[in-house]
Amino acid sequence: MNTDQLIEALASDVAPVSRHAVGRRLVAGIALGAIGTILLIGLWLGFNPQLDVAMRHYSFWVKWGYTLSLGICAVVATTRLARPDSGTLGWLWVMALPVALLTAIGIFEMSRVPSAQWLAMWLGETWSVCSSIVFMLSLPIFGGLLWSFRRLAPTRLRAAGATAGLTAGAWAATLYCLHCPEVSAIFVLTWYTLGISLATLAGAVLGPRLMRW
Repeated sequence: MNTDQLIEALASDVAPVSRHAVGRRLVAGIALGAIGTILLIGLWLGFNPQLDVAMRHYSFWVKWGYTLSLGICAVVATTRLARPDSGTLGWLWVMALPVALLTAIGIFEMSRVPSAQWLAMWLGETWSVCSSIVFMLSLPIFGGLLWSFRRLAPTRLRAAGATAGLTAGAWAATLYCLHCPEVSAIFVLTWYTLGISLATLAGAVLGPRLMRW
């Protein structure tokens, strides 16, 4: 049996795979992890008792819009890196757009108050714990993504780990909005982004170790 015959024999009984199989697998992992994150928020932090009021203010939707946009971009990147032919990720520059927009909103908000209030807007009441909480809340989602990757075939493990961490951090930050009382755009830009960055860094470090196949 020559090489071509061997390949043909091995491939003869392989069932076709849906083109959306990778995406569904990743969404399932994110959903499983998100359940854990929501439970953590409910049992550890508690949901914002004024959430219904907060959702009527534009600042809540600014937070959600920022974290959701990062999360969606991260999921797309992770889906690509879950395949052996991961292709280019140069398009990820689009993630700079929500960062730039939130920066503009933050500058606008600060321009409307006296400079003496800028530090309070930047630090809020929870700056010392916000980033670490976002990172902790990302762990269940990252665990769900690791479960997803057990059935996938990434080849760029560090990049895949980084985008998985970015995905986990962004969606954890999105769910954290259900608790967080902060309203300043500059607060979100600084401390939410730091928490998401920590999750991304952890994913980059752990990816080569945990995503081997």
